[in-house]
Amino acid sequence: MRILNLSKVTETVKEMCIEANHFLSEDMECALRTAAEKEESPLGKQILDQLGENMRIAGADMIPICQDTGMAVIFMEIGQEVHFEGGILEDAVNEGVRQGYAEGFLRKSVVKDPLVRENTKDNTPAVIHYSIVPGEQVKITVAPKGFGSENMSRIFMLKPADGVEGVREAVLTAIEDAGPNACPPMVVGVGIGGTFEKCALMAKQALTRPVNERSPIPYICELENELLERINCSGIGPGGLGGTTTALAVNINTYPTHIAGLPVAVNICCHVNRHVVRCV
Repeated sequence: MRILNLSKVTETVKEMCIEANHFLSEDMECALRTAAEKEESPLGKQILDQLGENMRIAGADMIPICQDTGMAVIFMEIGQEVHFEGGILEDAVNEGVRQGYAEGFLRKSVVKDPLVRENTKDNTPAVIHYSIVPGEQVKITVAPKGFGSENMSRIFMLKPADGVEGVREAVLTAIEDAGPNACPPMVVGVGIGGTFEKCALMAKQALTRPVNERSPIPYICELENELLERINCSGIGPGGLGGTTTALAVNINTYPTHIAGLPVAVNICCHVNRHVVRCV
């Protein structure tokens, strides 16, 4: 059994919140650069070049890559051989978020009550998802989620008979409804199967998969490629001003489901698609 002091978790989460909000991940940086080279619209290419320049300035001057520094979404894969000491895990994670948003001078966007709307002033609490896995490591993924794109996400409770065509239409409907509001070029996370809440969680997790990695399931990989092509034929384009790059990737996760259902969730993220992964 491995003993892990929660102060290490707090320090790691703090650093990850700052890193995610100032530096684009390598896969996203490469995808944006490639998109700028391939974009057919002159205006679209100009926008993509400007986005790339914005990322470079943000990293060099330690300025957030987006003014909406998001609500902290955190996935924790906890090895079952790990024992935490020094407090409560959830408190340690939230303390890391609090310190990261304070020391990183990041915008605090979380309100304590969804209807009263009083700001918590430290961007806590985070939304934390836990899973127990084999081993004695803790894998942490920090993904600050801005709400321009989050608000464009959808869940569809399809009938089994709707099949793969129903899934295609659901995803394309969500993208069409989002239009320019999700700050394209976007990354599209899709969850298929499970239950109402499970498909939404899968769609969120799909956004943290590198955009240059396709599903290992052959027919899902084919569906990802097909949907990406169709989305990029929509004409929405960079910034919603037209072009051939509306999305950089479509990432799909699946899970077994009930004989009577076909849940589908679409979770959209903007062109920064912030996420950092570390093991402690």
